[in-house]
Amino acid sequence: MPGAGRTAERHRRLVEIGRRDVAVARLAEAHTDALAILHEAGRAPRPDARYGVWAAEDPTAGLRLAAPTPHDAGHLSGSKAFCTGAGLVTRALITVPGPGGVTLLDVDLGDAARITVDTSSWVTSAFAGTKTGVVTFDQVPIDTDDVIGGDGWYLDRPGFWHGACGPAACWAGGAIGLIDWAVDVSASRPAEPHRDAHLGALSALRWQMLAVLDTAGDQIDLEPTDAETALQRALIVRHLIERAATEVIDRIGRATGPRPFAFDAEISRRLAEVQLYIRQCHAERDLDTLGRAIREHAPPP
Repeated sequence: MPGAGRTAERHRRLVEIGRRDVAVARLAEAHTDALAILHEAGRAPRPDARYGVWAAEDPTAGLRLAAPTPHDAGHLSGSKAFCTGAGLVTRALITVPGPGGVTLLDVDLGDAARITVDTSSWVTSAFAGTKTGVVTFDQVPIDTDDVIGGDGWYLDRPGFWHGACGPAACWAGGAIGLIDWAVDVSASRPAEPHRDAHLGALSALRWQMLAVLDTAGDQIDLEPTDAETALQRALIVRHLIERAATEVIDRIGRATGPRPFAFDAEISRRLAEVQLYIRQCHAERDLDTLGRAIREHAPPP
């Protein structure tokens, strides 16, 4: 669990999964994040469950939890977009907006009569195997035991920001997989100074990404309950990894030209998945949040 003494190792394991398969890393990161969230809430995961975390907010979807009673938390209705693993996972931790803040629910996805999955709007080939799509809920009953942590807890806890480093580890893994491929290809080609220069830069970027994640993991273990430092650290980590992964993509193309991206299905898919995945970084919005936090609270050490 993040903050339990082995966070750098956790990051490295996610990197290694992404290095092999970015789509699998995306699913694995969500499952491990769900386990960490439940642990932080003092809750146990349901036996043998495969978890997703569906927390993307879409103001047009209208997901809502309505009509609570003294005996249950109400009924869940509406749609949720960007649901990774829809049709693959058996349960999901789902955020629902409400007057008291975001509520987190642990939802059983087995009710096919009330829960429908639509992956038709996911038109890119990137992450096709993750079954990402829109999930619609029609009056799904929610027990009080399915509510995790109370209103606002999900976003306010330090673990939210510790967990935000997990996707960055997967981004790094996806980018390092591209670097691995470039090194293998270069070994079978004659020396060429421009390509070799890119290869040197790519090696430095790999080292940089791993160093950032290792350092962040060690710091999380030293101060697991400091929410403000956790916010700043996570935004810095995500920014640095996103920038490094973007440079990897740029240098790979400049070093090899378009041919592998047009004719090598595996590399073309990996490139598309890394490009899409790093857009979970909110770019200037995250930097604005980081800058305001530094101005108001001072930067982390």
